[in-house]
Amino acid sequence: MTTQESRPNHQTNSNQKDKMKENINDSGSPSTSNLASAEESSQEQKNHNAVCIILIGMAGSGKTTFLQRLNSYLHTNKKSPYVLNLDPAVSKLPFQANIDIRDTVDYKQVMKQYNLGPNGGILTALNLFTTKFDQVLNYIEKRIESTDYIIMDTPGQIEIFTWSASGTIITDAVASSVPSVVAYIIDTPRTTSPATFMSNMLYACSILYKTRLPFLLVFNKTDAQPHDFALEWMQDFESFQQALANQKDTNDLEGGSGYMSSLMNSMSLVLDEFYKNLRAVGCSAMTGAGMKEFFDAVEQARQEYETDYRPELIKRQEERQKLKEAQKAENLNKLVQDMRLSNSKNVPIDPAALRPEEENEWQEPDGETLDRRDVAELPIPGDEWPRKSKLNSFGTEDDCMGGSWPTPR
Repeated sequence: MTTQESRPNHQTNSNQKDKMKENINDSGSPSTSNLASAEESSQEQKNHNAVCIILIGMAGSGKTTFLQRLNSYLHTNKKSPYVLNLDPAVSKLPFQANIDIRDTVDYKQVMKQYNLGPNGGILTALNLFTTKFDQVLNYIEKRIESTDYIIMDTPGQIEIFTWSASGTIITDAVASSVPSVVAYIIDTPRTTSPATFMSNMLYACSILYKTRLPFLLVFNKTDAQPHDFALEWMQDFESFQQALANQKDTNDLEGGSGYMSSLMNSMSLVLDEFYKNLRAVGCSAMTGAGMKEFFDAVEQARQEYETDYRPELIKRQEERQKLKEAQKAENLNKLVQDMRLSNSKNVPIDPAALRPEEENEWQEPDGETLDRRDVAELPIPGDEWPRKSKLNSFGTEDDCMGGSWPTPR
């Protein structure tokens, strides 16, 4: 594979050299325009960077099928993606994954070993995989220049990846190395209900402000239900209110008309300013409709990452580094203080530095100086019993309080 990937680069370099030779003018020097174009092309190759698409969505929204369609579309256009599967519970993948979590962690064995349920097993498997994610990141960084898209499929249980520590670590690690876009997959036929639509918008806003990455709404299954109504509800607040009122009149609100109507009204008033500006496209994983619009939106999100999110990411990394250095300096100061206190307590007494009255106290009858440790072992004056305990006839320590019996006559 390495040989095949290196051939196009060699061919491109040779073509550039041939073009520069052909464009040399009569004076023997290349023209300025040709030099500029050659420098721009080489700079574009140098700055070429893949974009990572993180697919997130509720169970049944069609994430895996949508990824299969993306994979097929890119292969058709001769742009092979680098695919990662982070769902340990999937039984069969309809595509070939370059990195599969199931090759590292056995989901069923994790459930059996740690006595966990399905969701706990997925979360634990993802945590175990995260401990080795630095190796995964090395593989991703090696493929940045040879591929255009890195696609990551996440578990169907949305809260396991979005709100867990492992999901945050994976997202931050990838976003710090590769321009990343979060694609939130929505089941369009299920979103025709105002309550379900508002729930999806609430999830989308929470994920957006949790990840702080360019965000893209993908209304999937448009072959079964067009997504025009959803775009209208997102852009027009009154249109959503009218749909909510119509459903209230038909008494078809989920969970009761009075409570749900009041809740949906309140949520739409609060969230309207947040989701109305979100980038949204309609796609069909079954027919392949909307694939071009999806990748156009991904390219726009990539530019947004470079202009808005990368400076913020660098700023957060610098703040984190400053905090780490401050913590390191504080720990070092504490260690130095502890070492000074420890040394001051263990300094031996110099007999030459003692006053005459102190020197008499620290001298033995033979004239040698006592050690502090020897003094600690001396019996207390007036104490009838020695400090060291003795074993009685029962083999236990004698506390000198009548614990040993007298010898029988």
